[in-house]
Amino acid sequence: MPTRQQPVRWLSISVVIAAFTPPLYAGQTPAVDAPTAQLEPKALDVLKAMSARLTSTQGLSFKAVTTYEKPSRLGPALAYSTVALVNEQRPDRLRVLTSGDGPATEFYYDGKQAYAYERKDNLLAQVDAPPTIDATLEAAYKRAAIYFPFTDVIVADPYKDLSRDMRMAFYVGQSTVVGDTTTDVIAYTSDTVFVQAWIGTEDKLPRRLRAEFLDDPSRSRHQVDFSDWKLSSAMPATFFKPDQIESAHRIKFAPPPSLRAPQGVKEPVTKP
Repeated sequence: MPTRQQPVRWLSISVVIAAFTPPLYAGQTPAVDAPTAQLEPKALDVLKAMSARLTSTQGLSFKAVTTYEKPSRLGPALAYSTVALVNEQRPDRLRVLTSGDGPATEFYYDGKQAYAYERKDNLLAQVDAPPTIDATLEAAYKRAAIYFPFTDVIVADPYKDLSRDMRMAFYVGQSTVVGDTTTDVIAYTSDTVFVQAWIGTEDKLPRRLRAEFLDDPSRSRHQVDFSDWKLSSAMPATFFKPDQIESAHRIKFAPPPSLRAPQGVKEPVTKP
């Protein structure tokens, strides 16, 4: 799974979500005391309710503010942030406009083509895409190292995607300080990532995801905050294409050199 932003001229977007050791709420026992391989039903119910809410409508939009850490020259981590404006119409329309600490990038998928666009230098990468959002996200990652930190929110079945490799999940408590609403706080982990999630108690929408990738040597923490939810977003087909297709300078839809396998070496198959 990618853990850092990639050079803009390949239009690779690989900022990812993250986490930290969860705080303890009143009456809550430490997470380290939780039995191994335990999937607490209450935590799973929160995830199932969130998944059902997200898939109850064909169209949705939201804002995702991602804060991620990267080690500084002195050792302690520096924090960087990006803002993504996301529009989705299932099963085959997606638009993600990303800005923040780094170059602004745009990603479009219209059901037939995927486009990665960098407006400042008018650079466009375009490629044939699979017929669904899920398949296109997987292809974009494998082909160009493009990955979004909110991928688990926009796939066709969020609960199936989240629970596939889960080996522990537990309910932490409730919070009233995230997302201007009451949220249920849960934590879950696989062998590679530990996530703490704040899910709206009433509306069942994700408000914050905070994760730590366990196979990352720096154990950097990443956080995504969600807001401006709209569940019935319907946009015209032109909304899911760049507006400068004809005049843009074309570049290859490919990962940056740092993520390419050396010549003569078979590239390993990875899954985000």
